[in-house]
Amino acid sequence: MTTTYILRHGQTDFSKQYLVNGDPARAIRLNDEGVRSCGQSWSVLPLHSVLTWLASEFPRAQQSAFLLMSVPAPELIVDARLNELDYGRFEGGPFLEYGSWLDRHGGSQRPPAARESQREGIRRMLTGVQAALEHPGPRVLVCHGLLVSVLLWHRDRSRDEAMPLFFPEASCVDPLVVDDEALGDWIVTLLADLDAEEPQDPDARGKAAEMRIEGGSAVATFEAVVHSPEKKDPPHA
Repeated sequence: MTTTYILRHGQTDFSKQYLVNGDPARAIRLNDEGVRSCGQSWSVLPLHSVLTWLASEFPRAQQSAFLLMSVPAPELIVDARLNELDYGRFEGGPFLEYGSWLDRHGGSQRPPAARESQREGIRRMLTGVQAALEHPGPRVLVCHGLLVSVLLWHRDRSRDEAMPLFFPEASCVDPLVVDDEALGDWIVTLLADLDAEEPQDPDARGKAAEMRIEGGSAVATFEAVVHSPEKKDPPHA
């Protein structure tokens, strides 16, 4: 069975400070720790046997891929569907500011000046993973934290658990290893989850953005996740 290795790029000064960057035109590259972490992945990635390397358009993702590809390898395939979320007017600012807005307005509403909502961005990323399966494997896919977090959440989800707004932060350069059959099933299920969330009419869209799920739900509010005594770091969106 062919396998896909999906990992978040190496650390940057932005990610270290929990600043958001959804604009690939900004030349944000790995910091020293990010470079070092890519050099330590030889023990967990079958680098010599990888047939396909994929990355988003972002400099940090491509830099991570090239550092990992420090062996003779095929050409890097760049797929914009794997890009980080477009944060609109929150670009370059603290994740907590975007997270607070997301908690108030929901995952289906687009932030000011953004081209996509969180849910639209997740759908885009999932279609990028789906397309990656058409390339020969084994394959390595270097992307961003939100996509890895969604896939990790799905792997560990409880039966019938609803997709949350906030996901535990994915570690940098820590590959999620999935065989093709399972990964294909994951994508189909997650896309169906997103389809099921779509409001059926414009009025419902507005109401969905204002809804709050009360205690006992699988959907955690922003404040509950951020201020949980078991998690000191902000969640990754």
